[in-house]
Amino acid sequence: MSDTPDTPDARDPEPLDPHLWLEDVQGEAALDWVRAHNDRSQAELCARPEYADFKPRLLALMNARERIPYVSRVGPHFYNFWQDAEHVRGLWRRTTLASYRQAEPDWETVLDLDALGAAEGENWVWHGSDTLSPAVPGGEWRRCLVSLSRGGADATVVREFDLVDKRFLGAEEGGFMLPEAKSTASWLDADTLVVGTDFGPGSLTDSGYPRVIKRWRRGTPLSEAVTLHEGEASDVSAWVSVDDTPGFERVIHGRSVDFYTTEMWLVGADGALQHLDKPADASLGFHEHWAVMELRSDLVQGEVTHPAGSLLVASADDLLAGRPQWTALFTPTPTRSLGGSAWTRGHVLLNVLDQVANRVEELRLVDGQWQRRAVPLPGPGTLGIAALHDPHIPDDPLAEHYWVTYADFLTPDSLMLARAGTDDLEVLKQRPRYFDSDGMTAEQRFATSADGTQVPYFIVRPTGCRDDGDNPTLLYGYGGFEVSMQPWYSGGFGLAWYERGGVLVVANIRGGGEFGPSWHQAAVGEHKQRSYDDFIAVAEDLVRTQVTRPERLGIMGGSNGGLLVGAAMTQRPDLFGAVVCQVPLLDMRRYHRLLAGASWMAEYGDPDQPEQWAWIEKFSPYQNVQNVRTGVRYPRALFTTSTRDDRVHPGHARKMVAKLEALGHSVLYFENIEGGHGGAADNTQRARLQALEFAYLWAQLGA
Repeated sequence: MSDTPDTPDARDPEPLDPHLWLEDVQGEAALDWVRAHNDRSQAELCARPEYADFKPRLLALMNARERIPYVSRVGPHFYNFWQDAEHVRGLWRRTTLASYRQAEPDWETVLDLDALGAAEGENWVWHGSDTLSPAVPGGEWRRCLVSLSRGGADATVVREFDLVDKRFLGAEEGGFMLPEAKSTASWLDADTLVVGTDFGPGSLTDSGYPRVIKRWRRGTPLSEAVTLHEGEASDVSAWVSVDDTPGFERVIHGRSVDFYTTEMWLVGADGALQHLDKPADASLGFHEHWAVMELRSDLVQGEVTHPAGSLLVASADDLLAGRPQWTALFTPTPTRSLGGSAWTRGHVLLNVLDQVANRVEELRLVDGQWQRRAVPLPGPGTLGIAALHDPHIPDDPLAEHYWVTYADFLTPDSLMLARAGTDDLEVLKQRPRYFDSDGMTAEQRFATSADGTQVPYFIVRPTGCRDDGDNPTLLYGYGGFEVSMQPWYSGGFGLAWYERGGVLVVANIRGGGEFGPSWHQAAVGEHKQRSYDDFIAVAEDLVRTQVTRPERLGIMGGSNGGLLVGAAMTQRPDLFGAVVCQVPLLDMRRYHRLLAGASWMAEYGDPDQPEQWAWIEKFSPYQNVQNVRTGVRYPRALFTTSTRDDRVHPGHARKMVAKLEALGHSVLYFENIEGGHGGAADNTQRARLQALEFAYLWAQLGA
């Protein structure tokens, strides 16, 4: 969609919104407004002693060599993307597993983004790669598609890269290149891509993602690519998935009807599309001869009902024949949900979330029955798993190995190598302790929401913390899109929050995925207010138990979490002393018309439908700001966003600040010119942004 404002709609409750001009992302008047607000906010916050202390220390943490260089396997190599003080935009580099096991691996630079940006006069930000495998005709672990973003936007330029010669292929050599767009591209063979991109008028959905999928052959102009599949303009996107597993090659076409429902077709040997029969809201994939399905709603199969949140498998052939017999690999309980799964050559690994703490189970098929065992791993905390098996490598020595990551609020991240079928666990990398956790505590508590639901939250307390109602406390939340909030280790919070006596609270409110699809679905659409009720209930519980008091209680959230704290601020301004609202949605009357906003209507509802606007209007922060003359006084909030955020429109934050100011409220605002939806494009920008936020919090909540 365009980044310029729409004409006011007569259906809008505020058809003459005086701040609509701030939606013109690159408009000179809007940017002048941004610069003026940036100058005022930075002049105030950068003068704080906390900012001068935090920024260099945060930057040193972000650039520290002791960080874990996480890697992904591509054939015989392990690739890592690395940013530090000397490589601000980053190095794409690789090594071997034997070298990676060493304290100081021997890295081979593949692509230097700082050098590339300087040579081309671009502010490139790394957005990943897709390598052509040997299983694809003509593939040899040599060619890949590299995605580069200008300034961190979701939209990327896609260019073909040679991993042996370490260079981009030019157009004169027939190299593939897609201009800037929110594109998807996958290899069909060494000379053919399947592509979804901006092909011109009508080729994108209302959400700004590809609507049309085409086959593009090397040496031909993109305009001659052949259409394979089209979605609807109202869809989120159309897409293609290419599985090149030897012996199980599959190409699947799909359309994401909304954020949670899809339709899928398998491409047959004759090129015909076979519709895949599945529940619309289920996630379906394939692993070799298995069809694998994760449910978002109950599935009745004969006399058996598989509840929402189950992970099922069936023979792929049986699915295609229309007679799948689904077997449950995981069935949820009221406290257990599926956090993810991975396949080694002979095992299925389940990452189970139990009371918001991970546990790993492995399954193996023996004589037609799935045998299950618990894997002894660190806990309780946050575990991640990723299989290393590469089916393109004959007799792969890592066929049963998988990565394990672990962290909690007081335990630094570690990276381990495990082997399915055994308890073998090799610690390869570990972050150092960035703060003294002796005497600190981290525990789980529960608050009672407005409808009686028990809502869990984590509370991390610094040494010497007493329940005297006077602790500076930061409450963080998200509560949307089935995203779970789990423990993390943060050196930044250590130096800028804990060591100064700050308490951190992380709320596991409805709308998230902590307890599976039902926990999410309880707070979508007409029930979205439950997310905000849960968050407010946690805040009230912190006051009731004398952890803190409103003047010392701050809240923070980004994206959907920005909407969360915006709603909490406008609904209960008496409860908070500080608000950090990051890359937020705020004007819910127009969110679906701005950038990717239309893709989220399955979460919030359609404001153009009067019966749905009736519930959206009640929580939309922008529509509920009160004039200071009514006696309502909001905490002096800090709003942050990015000019290059092409997912959540920066107009949300701009207009909210303008409206607050027009109604007599004091507010702070900072917009990073780069950064995309993450808010910053490199470590220097990240350190500055975080230092501004922490300086603001101490200004508002400090003694």
